[in-house]
Amino acid sequence: MKFHLENAPGRHLFTGYGTGYVAINQARHETSVIVTADRLLFDWPARWEELAAAHFELLLSLKPEIVLLGSGARQRFPHPSLSQGLAAARIGVEAMDTPAACRTYNILIAEGRNVVAAVIPA
Repeated sequence: MKFHLENAPGRHLFTGYGTGYVAINQARHETSVIVTADRLLFDWPARWEELAAAHFELLLSLKPEIVLLGSGARQRFPHPSLSQGLAAARIGVEAMDTPAACRTYNILIAEGRNVVAAVIPA
């Protein structure tokens, strides 16, 4: 699916997604990615089962207001111990399937929110 949002010029936006990929600013990515308004990081595991505390420490270091976790084709939740540091820092964490994470990220960026999306392609 492709979609466009014009309310966040100069920021990274999801412009499409499908089986095995996400598109950010029209560029197709077939690997997992962490997306902020101004950065793309490829330090996110390819499989949900590979998530570790170090991955969540990286998210914490980005100092977001909210973290969106795109878990692939279906919604999955991280073990509570993994997101414990984010909760202690009062950073919201929302787990959803990747298409929902992409759409939600774009809405929050357009609102000027400090959001990070860490997604595994669906």
